[in-house]
Amino acid sequence: MENYHYAINSFIAENNIGAIHLVLKESCHSVQDAAIAINVSQHDFVKNICLLDNKEQLILAIVKGEDRVSTTRVGKALNIERPRLATEDEILAHTGFPAGGVPSFGFKAIFLVDPKVTQLPYIYTGGGSQFSLIKVETNSMLQANKGQVIRIRK
Repeated sequence: MENYHYAINSFIAENNIGAIHLVLKESCHSVQDAAIAINVSQHDFVKNICLLDNKEQLILAIVKGEDRVSTTRVGKALNIERPRLATEDEILAHTGFPAGGVPSFGFKAIFLVDPKVTQLPYIYTGGGSQFSLIKVETNSMLQANKGQVIRIRK
């Protein structure tokens, strides 16, 4: 777990991202668990949904915690066949982080960000493991991942 935290903290430092890394004692695998763990609203969280296209290229779809990703919209946005959800093993292989702890930046992928996410001044996102979170300004997250803002929620 420390390796995952070291990796994301190194990326944050090397890229001068204004973010706070929070390591917790309890699991924050789900948005609900995470909101309870740090006593903030679920509306401040994003979910990072890992998808793969037919060439096995990683697409990270970032939506607000209460929303769901439309793989049809993602496919149309990228002009590709509808992507599929990545397995836990594929998530780790492509991002370097375990499912449930994937950050919104820090690895090679096509990053798509739903416009509802950009309405928030800051977000809470995966912090590298199921026991960590990152609080980051939304604009800093977009600069870090060079994400395309496009409607991808259902």
